[in-house]
Amino acid sequence: MIARNLSEAGAFGPCALAIGNFDGVHLAHRRLLQTTVEAARGAGVRPAVLMFDPHPSCVVAPERAPRLLTSPEERSALIEEEGIQQVLIQPFTADLARLTPEEFAAKFLHDGLGVRIVVVGENFHFGCKQAGDTATLKELGSRFGFDLRLLPTVTWRGRRVSSGEVRKLVLAGDVSTAARLLQRPHAISGDIVKGHGIGSKQTVPTLNLQTGAQVIPAQGVYITRTIDLDSDRRWNSITNIGYRPTFGNDDALSIETFLLDPLDGATPDRIRLEFLRRVREERKFESPEALKAQILRDVSRAKTFFRRVRLT
Repeated sequence: MIARNLSEAGAFGPCALAIGNFDGVHLAHRRLLQTTVEAARGAGVRPAVLMFDPHPSCVVAPERAPRLLTSPEERSALIEEEGIQQVLIQPFTADLARLTPEEFAAKFLHDGLGVRIVVVGENFHFGCKQAGDTATLKELGSRFGFDLRLLPTVTWRGRRVSSGEVRKLVLAGDVSTAARLLQRPHAISGDIVKGHGIGSKQTVPTLNLQTGAQVIPAQGVYITRTIDLDSDRRWNSITNIGYRPTFGNDDALSIETFLLDPLDGATPDRIRLEFLRRVREERKFESPEALKAQILRDVSRAKTFFRRVRLT
């Protein structure tokens, strides 16, 4: 169940509740969600999540608001995959930002959601100007009747797992490491739009993606997987992100995908691109023929990648 405000979440309690923004739903988030599910099972209550939309920074410090890896709907679907039964996507407003830690705990945790167990990371802060921390939350738990479970910082090969770290990796083009932290490939979705027609005539035909995604990998060529959002057809693919310098720089960023497998049917209207590995940076070629030759080399490298994936 997904609730869009506290009134709609009136039937959530009693519950074990994880609190956070959960942007990207990465490895650390998944550990938090798994802990919540286990705690709920042990207490005989339902596992639930409280997250906020828009991101709190958009309200309290818009100049520092991050570009988001996932929409609230994408986050909800990923959260439910971990066994969470109830998700409250709470509108974050200036009024909510002014609540003291005690007011927040009373309104949301005690009165609103009937919380029995709260699960958060050890660096969790809440309330007006982030005045409350985990010690505050533990003290409020003794007053309002809920237990506190803390999740230690999660690392991968010495790297702290966080939404900010994933965001930095994707923007730098390191989609392979980002996938390790996410436990899945970073993906963007959108509509297929008409391109300039140059690819079908001078190089290779491509699908041109128009996306509203806020976090797009750095310019370059990537091994990708393409999914038709309307039929779940899937293709191995290779994708170029950039400004098409060989044909004169475009003002708009283009995302062009060449399918390695037969289309087998109509061109999809909406796709999701999963980024698996970066092949090279985008660069200008002396002619369309030289670009086509490089694309075919990129395709060969991608096909080798997918053969190795099948073997492992």
